[in-house]
Amino acid sequence: MIESERTATEAVYKAAYYIKSKITEGDIPSICIVLGSGLAPLADGCEVELSIPYANIPDFPVSTVPGHEGRLIVGTLEGKRVFMMSGRFHHYEGYDTSVCSFYVRVMKNLGVTTLYLTNAAGGIADSINPAELMVVTDHLSFFCESPLIGPNMEDFGVRFPDQSQVYDPEYVDMLMKIAGENGIKLHKGIYAYMKGPQYETPAEIRALKNMGADAVGMSTVPEAVTASHCGIRIAAVSLISNKAAGLSDKKLSHEEVMECAAKASSDSCKLARLFIKSL
Repeated sequence: MIESERTATEAVYKAAYYIKSKITEGDIPSICIVLGSGLAPLADGCEVELSIPYANIPDFPVSTVPGHEGRLIVGTLEGKRVFMMSGRFHHYEGYDTSVCSFYVRVMKNLGVTTLYLTNAAGGIADSINPAELMVVTDHLSFFCESPLIGPNMEDFGVRFPDQSQVYDPEYVDMLMKIAGENGIKLHKGIYAYMKGPQYETPAEIRALKNMGADAVGMSTVPEAVTASHCGIRIAAVSLISNKAAGLSDKKLSHEEVMECAAKASSDSCKLARLFIKSL
């Protein structure tokens, strides 16, 4: 085994062991939910058994973005034991994409089989408006440094993983069915990753639109790539927080993102709860 691979693998095992040592009652959850913008209130509806600050977990990075609390929750939601990541990590905070997605391998080592990713994204498709939701069916990762660069971690997956169905088609169908039955407006679409932290230029948005992107954001893809490498089933939902650059007269701001996320929070949380219930 190459030394750097061994070191990285041992870091995953060490973090997983620490988390496992704190769960003194009940089974280890097999579901992990990442609470992106607008989904933070979901934690309030969870029977929280344990809350661990990221700073306490060996080798975990720390969230620095407003709205990302920075703690791992263990609890019960809709009768299912779950992990909740209250806050995530971004490349624009100075972390390599492999660090941004470090927690995914930790979750895999703990026995997680389903990853529910959420994010706030700028709307590109004409048919998708702010405060609406979009289930991700595929992504564009051209501007994302692969989190798999470097020695392959053989314990978690193959050197050249297939990316034909990163987002589980059955989960996409489940989410669309749930939304339709509960009056939640949910679109299907392709998510494009951009590094940030600056918002995209109108020219970049035109280019992404021509390539088939329906929404754009600064997260999710590194985690999805890592989860697919690990063999974890993925569902991802974007909360459309604004029209992307050049598609409206509004100046883009993080305040607008948070305000719009709050408006759509009810539908976003309801969809997540019903999805977890249906698993």
